[in-house]
Amino acid sequence: MTDVTVVRFSFEGDKFEILVKPDPALDYKLGRKKDMSAVMVSDEIYTDSGRGTRASSEKILKAFGTEDRAEVARRILEKGDLNLTTDQRRKMIEEKRRQLVTHISRNFVDPRSHLPHPPLRIEQAMKDAKVSIDPHRSADEQVKETVEKLRRIIPLKTENLDLEIVVPAQYVARSYSILKSTGQLKREDWLPNGSLKAILEISAAARPTVIDRLGSITKGTATVEMVR
Repeated sequence: MTDVTVVRFSFEGDKFEILVKPDPALDYKLGRKKDMSAVMVSDEIYTDSGRGTRASSEKILKAFGTEDRAEVARRILEKGDLNLTTDQRRKMIEEKRRQLVTHISRNFVDPRSHLPHPPLRIEQAMKDAKVSIDPHRSADEQVKETVEKLRRIIPLKTENLDLEIVVPAQYVARSYSILKSTGQLKREDWLPNGSLKAILEISAAARPTVIDRLGSITKGTATVEMVR
């Protein structure tokens, strides 16, 4: 049936399978859907769904520590391999590619300028380096090998830097949460006029984002300088 596909999961040599609806299952794997009921075809746990062979309670308990079929199915769906259609495989690869580009642009910089590479440059470098993306592995798991290949094409480096930031008093309340969520506040000095003078440690790639967000909140009145 074209409206049913399989998710496979292995544990210490034992294989488990569940039957799912292809598109809802892919949406779930990509984090776009959280409702399991819209994904599952049935609550049966199989060792071979093609032959209709159901997994024994003993095997299920050994592998998952529970016999709760809904919980077992959730774990299989989240950790197992979804049997993808050609179109689904393309979508998952593109999704992982976007995640990798976003991660690299946010966490790596060009060591010559100390600024992040534009996403389009990273995407082109991935093509030039012939980066192969595994649709079944998370983007986080593929960052290291992707960066190693990209370094043959573009210079990449992770580094932190300290910024000295001064925020006028009327904008401190809104700006403070931005600073806390962006990096580590290493020093906070409250000036007599109510302004905040802070030393913020961030990844070098985050500097443009910090400057843009503070500039927007403070209408360009905040000052941001690198600490040498």
